[in-house]
Amino acid sequence: MPILELLQRELFGFFGVSHWLKMFASNDYSSLLTWAGFTSAVGPLFPVLLVVEVIRALVHKNFRARDYKLIFFTYVLNRVLGAYISIAALAFSIALFQPYAPFKSSITWYWLIYGYVVWELGHFLYHWLAHKVRLFWCLHSTHHSPESMNLFVSHAHHFLEAPYADVIRTSVCMLLGVSPPLMFTIMFIDGFWGTFIHAGEHILRDGRLGFLNRWLLTPSHHRVHHSRNPLYIDTNYCNLLNIWDRVFGTLQDEREDTPPEYGITRQMKPGSFVDFYFGEMIALASDVKNAPGLINKLAYIVMPPGWSHTGAHKTAAVLRRSVLSPTS
Repeated sequence: MPILELLQRELFGFFGVSHWLKMFASNDYSSLLTWAGFTSAVGPLFPVLLVVEVIRALVHKNFRARDYKLIFFTYVLNRVLGAYISIAALAFSIALFQPYAPFKSSITWYWLIYGYVVWELGHFLYHWLAHKVRLFWCLHSTHHSPESMNLFVSHAHHFLEAPYADVIRTSVCMLLGVSPPLMFTIMFIDGFWGTFIHAGEHILRDGRLGFLNRWLLTPSHHRVHHSRNPLYIDTNYCNLLNIWDRVFGTLQDEREDTPPEYGITRQMKPGSFVDFYFGEMIALASDVKNAPGLINKLAYIVMPPGWSHTGAHKTAAVLRRSVLSPTS
């Protein structure tokens, strides 16, 4: 039956086992010596870790279905709506901006370092805008809505966020000379690490990773990023290298006296997929509708989340200052 074939294909696709099944069937493992074969072969790693994470939660009797249910619905919806949009955004950005590159890089160790620094700049820019422009926050908030940290959170995204992110990151890379082959290599590494840093305490109790916490964005840093604590909110925008968080002063280590509280600051309706996926858009539409005058209506769209035309701002900057300078 077509529906069963579709479900089987989606299941194999999620767990990334299709490449392994083909190798087992043909008894030919030579593709593991190629880059494409290698990247396909490591596909099952995080889905398997996700299963381990769920099993450990069940064993420790603190598994909560709601931590996974809404993300599952999000994953299914995104598979339907966003399958090809992100690829189109990449192709558009490469075609538009690559001709203006001042030079072109190749795949060598030194260009890889340069390319990764440039990629992180693009990622920082996209991520900063996603937190500082309310319209973009409406797309990004779906990723921050889960109230726990686990590997499945890496699938909690609005389907329009990936194209917007890819346009910014790809445009920065093209304009600064990162060639498409090098960028695709970096994207694989970055995607791999970007999934790993969502590992929860059932996989990594201490996410600092020892001495690496000083130089990389670790799961501990990303737990901070996903927290709604005023001290932590809007920090740690990078993905692997923390260079731009250091440059712009947004690097924040996890503190022993401040355990992360995951989720967004807006009170959400428990178990509501509509609120999980569209809640911030609905809230923005309400604020725009009720705002007096055209200027205030536009301001709600482009100003940071928490901005108010009354002056009673509850932005991340205001909340963070209230913790760092409580007497001011």
